[in-house]
Formats: sequence, C-alpha cells, structure tokens
Amino acid sequence: MVATLNPAQADANRLLGSPATHILLRGGSRSGKTFLLVRAVVIRAVKAPGSRHGIFRHRFNALKHTIIGDTFPKVMRLCFPDLPYTLNRTDWYVTLPNGSEILFHGLDSSDRTEKILGLEFATVYMNEASQISYAARNMLLTRLAQKTCLSVKEYIDANPPTTSHWLYSLFEQKIEPKSGEPLPYPDDYATMQINPDSNRANLSPEYLAQLEALPEKERQRFLFGNYQTAIDGALWTLDRIRRLAQVTNETRAAVLADMRRIVVSVDPSGCSGNEDYKSDEIGISVCGIDRDGNGHVFADLTCRAGPAGWAKVAIDAMDLWGADRIVAEKNFGGAMVEQTIRSVRATAPVKLVTASRGKTARAEPIAALYEQGKVFHHGRFPDLEEQLCQFSASGFQGARSPDRADSMVWGLSELMLQPQTGPAKWVPSPNIFSR
Repeated sequence: MVATLNPAQADANRLLGSPATHILLRGGSRSGKTFLLVRAVVIRAVKAPGSRHGIFRHRFNALKHTIIGDTFPKVMRLCFPDLPYTLNRTDWYVTLPNGSEILFHGLDSSDRTEKILGLEFATVYMNEASQISYAARNMLLTRLAQKTCLSVKEYIDANPPTTSHWLYSLFEQKIEPKSGEPLPYPDDYATMQINPDSNRANLSPEYLAQLEALPEKERQRFLFGNYQTAIDGALWTLDRIRRLAQVTNETRAAVLADMRRIVVSVDPSGCSGNEDYKSDEIGISVCGIDRDGNGHVFADLTCRAGPAGWAKVAIDAMDLWGADRIVAEKNFGGAMVEQTIRSVRATAPVKLVTASRGKTARAEPIAALYEQGKVFHHGRFPDLEEQLCQFSASGFQGARSPDRADSMVWGLSELMLQPQTGPAKWVPSPNIFSR
C-alpha cells in the first residue's frame, strides 16, 4: 500500500467525505477498503479535538491481528508520518496529541459490549461487516451520538455477502431489513464497489492469480466484489456452472466444428422498443450440442427492442453462429412471433414451442443437466447467471421475468431433451400470411 491513492481509491475517498451518514465500501479482497476507512477515521479524529471514534469487528482477536497490528500502523506511517500517537494495550485505544481517541473493540463478548454502551462516538467503523449481525450494528448506532464539529458517520467495509444479508437490504435496496419498508432518508446511505484490480500496484501477480483460480462463487465475491444470490433450494448455483473460454472471431470456426447442432432461442415479451422499460426484455440465447451430447451456451443476446429489432438480432445470431433454426415460444403472440421473424427473412427456419408447464418445471431438467456437468458456458454471462440462481423448487424468486433464463432453457431443451433430427427446412405454417 502506498500513500498516493489510485483513481478508484480517490473516488472512494471522496465518497467518505460526502454528506451521506452511512457509507459502505464493498468489494473484493485486498482492494484497499480497510486502509481507506482507517485513514478516514484518523482524518476525522485530527479535525475534531477531543473526539472519540470506534473501529469494530465481530471478533476482537481478528481486529487485533489485522487492524491494530497491521493496517493502523501502516496508515500512520504512510499518511501521517509526523503525527505521534500512543496505544493503550490494556483497553486498546489510541490517543492523539489533540486528545482524540480511536477505540478498537470486538462485538463477540458481553463485557466488550457493556463497555461500548457507556460511550459516545463521532464515528463508528465496522470492519468485515458481513460477519456482524444487524442487532449488533443497531446497538452501535445508538452510540453514534457525540457532539463535535463533525457530522456523525457510520463507515462499513465488507466482501459482499449474500443478497439476504442486511447490508444488501440497506445499501442496495434502500429498505429496512426487518420490516421491508423503504428507508425514510435513502440519500443518507451510500455505497461504492472497489476491487483488487484497482489495487494492482500493491498486490503481487501471484495473489491476483490465486483469486482468479478460486471456484466461481468465491471468485465472484473476493475478486469481483459481487453479492451472491441466496435462495433456499436453488436449482442453480454459480459453482455448478462449468466454463470454457469465450468464443472469439479467431476460435469460432474450430469451436463450431465440434457441434452437432446450434440453435438460437427466443423468449418474446410485450416490449415495444428501447424506451419501454416497464416491459420484460426479449430473451435471446445461442446454444449448441456437441458430438458427446454436452450442451453449450455461447451467447446471451437479450435485448429490449421492438419486433423488427429483436427479430434482426435473432437472424444475425443465426448467421454468425451457423444455427439451423430459431426456437421461439409461441404463447406470446403465436403466429405473430413467427411472422415477425419472417418479416426480416422470409425463409428463416422457425420452430414454435408451447409453454405447457410453468417456468420452474421447464427449468428443472436443464438444471439437472448442469448438476451432471453436461452444460458449459463459454465465458461469463452475469445477468443470465443471476436469473438462473434465482430459480428454486418453489418457483422463480427474482423481481422480474427470467427472460434470459427462459430463452436459454428453450434452447437447451430443444437440443438436449428433444429427439434430434436433421437440419431444419423451411415449411410455412398454414394460413399465417392469409390473415
């Protein structure tokens, strides 16, 4: 770590000085979050003589080894080399020359909690808050009451936990975690993502390579700083998705040569164009099946466009990937869907499929194929994969329609669950042009 901040850290530093009262820095491991927040706490302590500030973690032993023994002295050496301080190793607090104090406390014992309840703070900073309960956090807020020349602040850092955690509710959804009610002052809550990639100058290539090699679930959390979807009985999990390299223009021909069939699948919606954000998107996927019977997901081309727009996306994908047909759900519009595609290309091979079962029932056999290791994603499709992880045996748990997942399920079902025939030929559906 160096005293000069990189652009991402400089942005985070500006956020820490913003009018927001509650500020969360979330992101991957070793991204500089703790350094920035300890530095911000010291700056506040220097600005307000006689003020008190607290740095907290669930377990005191972890706090002692990480912040007291490492980050705090590093911050003082690099950022405040001329500022003396004394560390009380009995009650674990630092005193600055202006009389300000910075206390270090764990939240894992009643004795420590009782000591906190007798004090008031101008700043409370929760380190690794994914390990801290919502009740403990609220207890700390009752102590955020010291009157100084500063506005009170709550600082938090975390490797993002699951979406069921109170951090996600407060800072991302802006709702009270227990009641689900909207926060009365949502602008008081601010968050920023900061990841190891922005801190490369202070990390070894070997460490970054270790993060890259983590299983997908841990990789998303500790490298990319993303929340993990928490669904009981989820049909998909990120670590169940097997991956191959993303297909490029240079590798496409070789990859496609190994495929028995490729289809473009479409899950239509009532969207009328780019401006129609109230409607679901049009799910468009490109999937294949290889000579060993394994499924492959090549592209998620989901878009929000009018009929001519999404039909062109599907036709262009068919040409690029050498697909033998377009598979489209006909429940929405039926003949209209086929007619829309053929308005772009009259001879396009189209197969209409009927959603006779619910989304979860259609998804379950495809999820089973993932569990058996028979499906591969070529690269990463974050939005699609988020929808997949929101499917459970009790239904889809997402806020909106799983358009991306639906189109992929249609494509893989056509390839892996239906009897395979030769390449499709154009056979006009009866009477569709006579209406």
